[in-house]
Amino acid sequence: MEFLLDYGLFLAKIATVVIAIVVLLVIVKSVGGRGAAKGELEVTDLTKQNKENAEHLEAHLHDESFLKARHKAEAKSEKEKHKEREKAVKKAAKAGELKEERESHLFVLDFHGSIDAKEVASLRQEVTAILAVAQKGDEVLLRLETGGGMVHGYGLASSQLDRIKAAGLPLTISVDKVAASGGYMMACIADKIVSAPFAIVGSIGVIAQLPNFNKLLKKHDIEYEQLTAGEYKRTLTMFGENTDKAREKFKQELEETHVLFKDFIRERRPELDLEKVATGEHWFGTQAKELGLVDEIKTSDDLIVEACKEKTVLAIRYVQKKKLTDKLAGVAGEAADSVLLKLISRGQRPIL
Repeated sequence: MEFLLDYGLFLAKIATVVIAIVVLLVIVKSVGGRGAAKGELEVTDLTKQNKENAEHLEAHLHDESFLKARHKAEAKSEKEKHKEREKAVKKAAKAGELKEERESHLFVLDFHGSIDAKEVASLRQEVTAILAVAQKGDEVLLRLETGGGMVHGYGLASSQLDRIKAAGLPLTISVDKVAASGGYMMACIADKIVSAPFAIVGSIGVIAQLPNFNKLLKKHDIEYEQLTAGEYKRTLTMFGENTDKAREKFKQELEETHVLFKDFIRERRPELDLEKVATGEHWFGTQAKELGLVDEIKTSDDLIVEACKEKTVLAIRYVQKKKLTDKLAGVAGEAADSVLLKLISRGQRPIL
Protein backbone atom coordinates (compact mmCIF):
# COMPACT_ATOMS: atom_id res chain seq x y z
CA MET A 1 0.00 0.00 0.00
CA GLU A 2 2.81 2.36 0.90
CA PHE A 3 4.46 1.58 -2.43
CA LEU A 4 1.29 2.61 -4.29
CA LEU A 5 1.10 5.86 -2.35
CA ASP A 6 4.73 6.67 -3.16
CA TYR A 7 4.17 5.78 -6.80
CA GLY A 8 1.04 7.96 -6.93
CA LEU A 9 2.95 10.86 -5.38
CA PHE A 10 5.70 10.40 -7.96
CA LEU A 11 3.18 10.51 -10.84
CA ALA A 12 1.59 13.63 -9.36
CA LYS A 13 4.97 15.36 -9.30
CA ILE A 14 5.62 14.40 -12.92
CA ALA A 15 2.15 15.66 -13.94
CA THR A 16 2.79 18.95 -12.10
CA VAL A 17 6.08 19.49 -13.96
CA VAL A 18 4.49 18.71 -17.33
CA ILE A 19 1.56 21.07 -16.68
CA ALA A 20 3.96 23.81 -15.59
CA ILE A 21 5.97 23.44 -18.80
CA VAL A 22 2.81 23.52 -20.95
CA VAL A 23 1.55 26.66 -19.15
CA LEU A 24 4.95 28.32 -19.63
CA LEU A 25 4.91 27.54 -23.36
CA VAL A 26 1.38 28.92 -23.72
CA ILE A 27 2.40 32.16 -21.95
CA VAL A 28 5.53 32.56 -24.06
CA LYS A 29 3.57 31.88 -27.23
CA SER A 30 0.92 34.45 -26.34
CA VAL A 31 3.61 37.05 -25.72
CA GLY A 32 5.77 36.14 -28.70
CA GLY A 33 2.82 35.89 -31.07
CA ARG A 34 1.85 39.54 -30.69
CA GLY A 35 4.37 40.78 -33.24
CA ALA A 36 5.16 39.45 -36.68
CA ALA A 37 8.51 37.75 -37.12
CA LYS A 38 11.01 40.06 -38.79
CA GLY A 39 13.54 39.05 -41.39
CA GLU A 40 16.47 40.34 -43.38
CA LEU A 41 17.83 40.06 -46.91
CA GLU A 42 21.01 38.03 -47.39
CA VAL A 43 23.08 38.64 -50.53
CA THR A 44 25.86 36.27 -51.63
CA ASP A 45 28.18 37.20 -54.50
CA LEU A 46 28.37 33.91 -56.39
CA THR A 47 30.76 35.39 -58.99
CA LYS A 48 33.25 36.24 -56.27
CA GLN A 49 32.68 32.89 -54.56
CA ASN A 50 33.25 31.01 -57.81
CA LYS A 51 36.44 32.97 -58.49
CA GLU A 52 37.80 32.36 -54.99
CA ASN A 53 37.16 28.63 -55.30
CA ALA A 54 39.02 28.52 -58.62
CA GLU A 55 41.94 30.51 -57.21
CA HIS A 56 42.16 28.22 -54.18
CA LEU A 57 42.42 25.19 -56.44
CA GLU A 58 44.89 26.88 -58.80
CA ALA A 59 47.17 27.55 -55.85
CA HIS A 60 47.81 23.79 -55.85
CA LEU A 61 48.28 23.60 -59.63
CA HIS A 62 50.78 26.41 -60.36
CA ASP A 63 54.01 27.56 -58.78
CA GLU A 64 54.21 30.75 -56.73
CA SER A 65 56.08 32.80 -59.36
CA PHE A 66 53.39 32.17 -61.99
CA LEU A 67 50.60 33.10 -59.59
CA LYS A 68 52.34 36.33 -58.54
CA ALA A 69 52.93 37.36 -62.15
CA ARG A 70 49.33 36.71 -63.09
CA HIS A 71 48.01 38.52 -60.01
CA LYS A 72 50.18 41.52 -60.89
CA ALA A 73 48.85 41.57 -64.46
CA GLU A 74 45.25 41.32 -63.27
CA ALA A 75 45.75 44.11 -60.73
CA LYS A 76 47.22 46.35 -63.45
CA SER A 77 44.28 45.64 -65.75
CA GLU A 78 41.77 46.41 -62.98
CA LYS A 79 43.57 49.65 -62.18
CA GLU A 80 43.42 50.79 -65.80
CA LYS A 81 39.70 49.95 -65.99
CA HIS A 82 39.08 51.92 -62.80
CA LYS A 83 40.90 54.99 -64.19
CA GLU A 84 38.92 54.84 -67.43
CA ARG A 85 35.70 54.54 -65.42
CA GLU A 86 36.61 57.59 -63.32
CA LYS A 87 37.39 59.68 -66.41
CA ALA A 88 34.09 58.70 -68.05
CA VAL A 89 32.13 59.56 -64.91
CA LYS A 90 33.83 62.98 -64.51
CA LYS A 91 33.28 63.80 -68.16
CA ALA A 92 29.60 62.85 -67.98
CA ALA A 93 29.14 64.83 -64.75
CA LYS A 94 30.73 67.92 -66.28
CA ALA A 95 28.43 67.69 -69.30
CA GLY A 96 25.39 67.14 -67.09
CA GLU A 97 24.85 63.68 -68.59
CA LEU A 98 25.79 61.56 -65.61
CA LYS A 99 23.69 58.42 -65.47
CA GLU A 100 23.79 55.50 -63.10
CA GLU A 101 25.42 52.67 -65.01
CA ARG A 102 26.58 49.27 -63.86
CA GLU A 103 27.26 45.87 -65.33
CA SER A 104 24.41 43.42 -65.79
CA HIS A 105 23.44 41.13 -62.94
CA LEU A 106 21.90 37.69 -62.61
CA PHE A 107 19.80 37.44 -59.45
CA VAL A 108 19.50 33.86 -58.17
CA LEU A 109 16.53 32.80 -56.03
CA ASP A 110 15.76 29.47 -54.37
CA PHE A 111 12.29 28.04 -53.75
CA HIS A 112 12.08 24.75 -51.85
CA GLY A 113 8.32 24.44 -51.55
CA SER A 114 6.30 22.67 -48.86
CA ILE A 115 2.73 21.42 -49.22
CA ASP A 116 1.23 24.79 -48.14
CA ALA A 117 3.85 26.84 -50.05
CA LYS A 118 4.62 28.89 -46.93
CA GLU A 119 7.96 29.78 -48.56
CA VAL A 120 6.06 32.30 -50.69
CA ALA A 121 6.36 34.72 -47.74
CA SER A 122 10.11 34.95 -48.37
CA LEU A 123 9.73 34.81 -52.17
CA ARG A 124 7.54 37.92 -52.25
CA GLN A 125 10.17 39.85 -50.25
CA GLU A 126 12.97 38.68 -52.55
CA VAL A 127 11.05 39.60 -55.71
CA THR A 128 10.16 43.03 -54.32
CA ALA A 129 13.82 43.72 -53.49
CA ILE A 130 15.00 42.71 -56.97
CA LEU A 131 12.37 44.80 -58.75
CA ALA A 132 13.45 47.83 -56.70
CA VAL A 133 17.01 47.73 -58.13
CA ALA A 134 16.80 45.83 -61.43
CA GLN A 135 17.93 47.53 -64.62
CA LYS A 136 17.95 46.72 -68.30
CA GLY A 137 20.19 43.72 -68.96
CA ASP A 138 19.53 42.07 -65.61
CA GLU A 139 18.04 38.58 -65.38
CA VAL A 140 16.56 36.28 -62.74
CA LEU A 141 17.25 32.57 -62.18
CA LEU A 142 14.97 30.61 -59.83
CA ARG A 143 16.23 27.24 -58.58
CA LEU A 144 12.97 25.39 -58.01
CA GLU A 145 12.40 22.25 -55.97
CA THR A 146 8.89 21.15 -54.98
CA GLY A 147 6.37 18.41 -55.58
CA GLY A 148 3.46 20.87 -55.36
CA GLY A 149 0.73 21.36 -52.79
CA MET A 150 -2.25 23.57 -51.98
CA VAL A 151 -3.77 25.43 -54.92
CA HIS A 152 -3.99 28.89 -53.40
CA GLY A 153 -0.42 28.72 -52.04
CA TYR A 154 1.16 27.79 -55.36
CA GLY A 155 -1.15 30.17 -57.18
CA LEU A 156 0.29 33.03 -55.12
CA ALA A 157 3.84 31.78 -55.70
CA SER A 158 3.19 31.80 -59.46
CA SER A 159 1.82 35.34 -59.18
CA GLN A 160 5.08 36.45 -57.56
CA LEU A 161 7.00 35.13 -60.57
CA ASP A 162 4.54 36.90 -62.87
CA ARG A 163 5.69 40.16 -61.24
CA ILE A 164 9.19 39.49 -62.57
CA LYS A 165 7.85 38.92 -66.09
CA ALA A 166 5.66 42.02 -65.90
CA ALA A 167 8.76 44.10 -65.08
CA GLY A 168 10.40 42.90 -68.30
CA LEU A 169 13.12 40.84 -66.62
CA PRO A 170 14.06 37.57 -68.37
CA LEU A 171 13.23 34.67 -66.03
CA THR A 172 14.82 31.23 -66.15
CA ILE A 173 13.69 28.41 -63.88
CA SER A 174 16.04 25.53 -63.19
CA VAL A 175 14.83 22.15 -61.92
CA ASP A 176 17.61 20.01 -60.46
CA LYS A 177 15.42 17.50 -58.60
CA VAL A 178 11.66 17.98 -58.88
CA ALA A 179 9.09 20.52 -60.10
CA ALA A 180 5.83 18.64 -60.23
CA SER A 181 2.18 19.66 -60.12
CA GLY A 182 2.07 23.05 -58.36
CA GLY A 183 5.82 23.20 -58.94
CA TYR A 184 5.28 22.95 -62.69
CA MET A 185 2.61 25.65 -62.41
CA MET A 186 5.40 27.92 -61.15
CA ALA A 187 7.90 26.68 -63.74
CA CYS A 188 5.72 27.41 -66.75
CA ILE A 189 5.86 31.15 -65.91
CA ALA A 190 9.52 31.23 -67.02
CA ASP A 191 10.88 32.33 -70.38
CA LYS A 192 13.03 29.20 -70.23
CA ILE A 193 12.74 26.02 -68.17
CA VAL A 194 15.99 24.12 -67.66
CA SER A 195 16.02 20.63 -66.17
CA ALA A 196 18.60 18.13 -64.99
CA PRO A 197 18.40 14.81 -66.91
CA PHE A 198 16.75 12.87 -64.08
CA ALA A 199 14.71 15.65 -62.51
CA ILE A 200 11.00 14.88 -62.07
CA VAL A 201 8.75 17.20 -64.10
CA GLY A 202 5.03 17.38 -64.88
CA SER A 203 2.25 15.77 -62.85
CA ILE A 204 -0.33 18.18 -64.26
CA GLY A 205 -3.24 16.90 -62.23
CA VAL A 206 -5.28 17.48 -59.08
CA ILE A 207 -5.79 15.23 -56.06
CA ALA A 208 -7.67 15.29 -52.76
CA GLN A 209 -7.79 12.51 -50.22
CA LEU A 210 -8.90 12.06 -46.62
CA PRO A 211 -9.70 9.20 -44.23
CA ASN A 212 -13.26 8.57 -43.06
CA PHE A 213 -13.84 7.32 -39.51
CA ASN A 214 -17.63 7.10 -39.67
CA LYS A 215 -17.82 3.27 -39.42
CA LEU A 216 -15.39 3.26 -36.50
CA LEU A 217 -17.46 5.85 -34.64
CA LYS A 218 -20.66 3.89 -35.24
CA LYS A 219 -19.02 0.73 -33.99
CA HIS A 220 -18.29 2.43 -30.67
CA ASP A 221 -21.69 4.16 -30.51
CA ILE A 222 -20.17 7.63 -30.98
CA GLU A 223 -22.41 10.17 -32.68
CA TYR A 224 -21.01 12.91 -34.88
CA GLU A 225 -22.93 16.06 -35.76
CA GLN A 226 -22.06 18.64 -38.39
CA LEU A 227 -24.17 21.73 -38.95
CA THR A 228 -23.82 23.85 -42.09
CA ALA A 229 -25.65 26.65 -43.85
CA GLY A 230 -25.50 26.23 -47.60
CA GLU A 231 -25.99 22.97 -49.48
CA TYR A 232 -22.34 22.58 -50.42
CA LYS A 233 -20.63 24.30 -47.49
CA ARG A 234 -19.11 20.90 -46.78
CA THR A 235 -19.12 17.95 -49.16
CA LEU A 236 -16.87 15.10 -48.01
CA THR A 237 -16.19 14.79 -44.29
CA MET A 238 -13.77 12.79 -42.14
CA PHE A 239 -16.28 11.79 -39.45
CA GLY A 240 -19.75 11.92 -40.99
CA GLU A 241 -21.32 9.54 -43.50
CA ASN A 242 -20.42 10.60 -47.03
CA THR A 243 -23.06 10.47 -49.74
CA ASP A 244 -22.80 9.83 -53.48
CA LYS A 245 -24.09 13.35 -54.08
CA ALA A 246 -21.29 14.80 -51.94
CA ARG A 247 -18.69 12.71 -53.75
CA GLU A 248 -19.99 13.82 -57.14
CA LYS A 249 -19.85 17.47 -56.12
CA PHE A 250 -16.33 17.15 -54.77
CA LYS A 251 -15.20 15.38 -57.96
CA GLN A 252 -16.75 18.21 -59.97
CA GLU A 253 -14.67 20.72 -57.98
CA LEU A 254 -11.52 18.71 -58.71
CA GLU A 255 -12.32 18.68 -62.44
CA GLU A 256 -12.90 22.45 -62.41
CA THR A 257 -9.55 22.99 -60.70
CA HIS A 258 -7.85 20.74 -63.26
CA VAL A 259 -9.38 22.76 -66.12
CA LEU A 260 -8.08 26.00 -64.57
CA PHE A 261 -4.66 24.39 -64.12
CA LYS A 262 -4.54 23.34 -67.79
CA ASP A 263 -5.73 26.76 -68.99
CA PHE A 264 -3.00 28.39 -66.91
CA ILE A 265 -0.33 26.25 -68.57
CA ARG A 266 -1.85 26.56 -72.06
CA GLU A 267 -1.63 30.35 -71.83
CA ARG A 268 2.09 30.25 -70.97
CA ARG A 269 3.25 27.26 -73.03
CA PRO A 270 0.79 27.12 -75.96
CA GLU A 271 2.95 24.65 -77.89
CA LEU A 272 2.30 21.87 -75.35
CA ASP A 273 0.00 18.98 -76.26
CA LEU A 274 -2.03 19.18 -73.05
CA GLU A 275 -4.15 16.15 -73.84
CA LYS A 276 -0.94 14.15 -73.75
CA VAL A 277 0.83 15.72 -70.75
CA ALA A 278 -2.06 16.80 -68.47
CA THR A 279 -2.85 13.27 -67.32
CA GLY A 280 -1.30 13.56 -63.86
CA GLU A 281 1.79 11.62 -64.97
CA HIS A 282 5.34 12.83 -64.36
CA TRP A 283 8.46 12.41 -66.48
CA PHE A 284 12.22 12.57 -66.09
CA GLY A 285 14.00 15.60 -67.51
CA THR A 286 15.08 14.06 -70.81
CA GLN A 287 11.55 12.76 -71.42
CA ALA A 288 10.08 16.13 -70.44
CA LYS A 289 12.35 17.80 -73.02
CA GLU A 290 10.95 15.59 -75.78
CA LEU A 291 7.39 16.42 -74.69
CA GLY A 292 8.09 20.17 -74.61
CA LEU A 293 7.64 20.49 -70.84
CA VAL A 294 11.19 21.89 -70.53
CA ASP A 295 13.44 23.72 -72.96
CA GLU A 296 16.95 22.57 -72.14
CA ILE A 297 18.81 19.82 -70.25
CA LYS A 298 21.28 21.40 -67.84
CA THR A 299 21.83 21.86 -64.13
CA SER A 300 21.60 25.15 -62.29
CA ASP A 301 25.36 24.92 -61.70
CA ASP A 302 25.99 25.04 -65.46
CA LEU A 303 23.84 28.17 -65.77
CA ILE A 304 25.56 29.97 -62.89
CA VAL A 305 29.10 29.15 -64.06
CA GLU A 306 28.26 30.42 -67.56
CA ALA A 307 26.67 33.61 -66.19
CA CYS A 308 29.72 34.35 -64.00
CA LYS A 309 31.76 34.92 -67.18
CA GLU A 310 29.54 37.81 -68.31
CA LYS A 311 27.55 39.07 -65.32
CA THR A 312 27.74 39.61 -61.60
CA VAL A 313 25.76 36.75 -60.08
CA LEU A 314 24.07 37.46 -56.76
CA ALA A 315 22.12 34.93 -54.69
CA ILE A 316 19.22 36.66 -52.91
CA ARG A 317 17.64 35.11 -49.82
CA TYR A 318 15.15 36.59 -47.39
CA VAL A 319 15.60 34.97 -43.99
CA GLN A 320 12.87 35.21 -41.38
CA LYS A 321 14.12 35.27 -37.83
CA LYS A 322 12.65 32.58 -35.61
CA LYS A 323 10.62 33.61 -32.61
CA LEU A 324 11.37 32.24 -29.17
CA THR A 325 8.18 30.17 -29.39
CA ASP A 326 9.35 28.56 -32.62
CA LYS A 327 12.62 27.55 -31.01
CA LEU A 328 10.86 26.15 -27.94
CA ALA A 329 8.41 24.20 -30.06
CA GLY A 330 11.29 22.27 -31.60
CA VAL A 331 11.31 19.67 -34.29
CA ALA A 332 8.57 17.55 -32.68
CA GLY A 333 6.08 20.42 -32.71
CA GLU A 334 6.84 21.27 -36.33
CA ALA A 335 6.41 17.62 -37.34
CA ALA A 336 3.04 17.44 -35.56
CA ASP A 337 1.89 20.66 -37.25
CA SER A 338 2.98 19.31 -40.61
CA VAL A 339 1.05 16.06 -40.21
CA LEU A 340 -2.06 17.90 -39.05
CA LEU A 341 -1.82 20.36 -41.94
CA LYS A 342 -1.57 17.55 -44.46
CA LEU A 343 -4.51 15.70 -42.95
CA ILE A 344 -6.78 18.73 -42.87
CA SER A 345 -5.76 20.45 -46.09
CA ARG A 346 -6.08 17.33 -48.22
CA GLY A 347 -9.61 16.88 -47.03
CA GLN A 348 -10.71 20.49 -47.49
CA ARG A 349 -8.93 21.69 -50.63
CA PRO A 350 -7.57 20.16 -53.84
CA ILE A 351 -3.83 19.57 -54.05
CA LEU A 352 -1.87 20.40 -57.18
